[in-house]
Amino acid sequence: MAVLPIRIMGDPVLHSVAAPVDEVTDDIRALVADMFETMDTAPGVGLAAPQVGVGLRIYTYSYQDDDGQPWRGVLINPELWMTPPEPGSPDPDDESEGCLSFPGERFALRRADAVLVTGTDLDGAPVEIRVEGWRARIMQHEFDHLNGILYIDRLSDSDWKTTQKIARKRGWGKPGQSWMPGIDDLDA
Repeated sequence: MAVLPIRIMGDPVLHSVAAPVDEVTDDIRALVADMFETMDTAPGVGLAAPQVGVGLRIYTYSYQDDDGQPWRGVLINPELWMTPPEPGSPDPDDESEGCLSFPGERFALRRADAVLVTGTDLDGAPVEIRVEGWRARIMQHEFDHLNGILYIDRLSDSDWKTTQKIARKRGWGKPGQSWMPGIDDLDA
């Protein structure tokens, strides 16, 4: 396994719709193993293949609930259904999220509280996940990556403008930029 470089917001692969996986090969299995290693090293709770420069419909996730119970897996060619989000502004304390492709920052974003995700695992077996709360947020966030959407694209106008200022200050927003989890210091 290897830690892969994580692409930053300006990379075209992050803004493109990912292609379906036709067949789970040894290369796909190796990619998923590297994605888990990268996600854990970053650290993150999810990682989509486009974030490591691979335009395929795959994401990994890992989360520990309030009781310390692990929840970890991979979804290939996922489909997502969700309840409509509650109207109103997001709570900055309870509804903030971040992204490994816009590292070091968090912004409030309203998401649906419950989702159903279907797809397959590495063995081609069907997967069906019904989750609420933070697990639902993770599923929506990673699914967005497969459709070329970063969470900053969904922010309020004022927060989106703030992200653009941060990106300019850090020199982000250009194709080909990435960072290495466990190596690069992103405390900019």
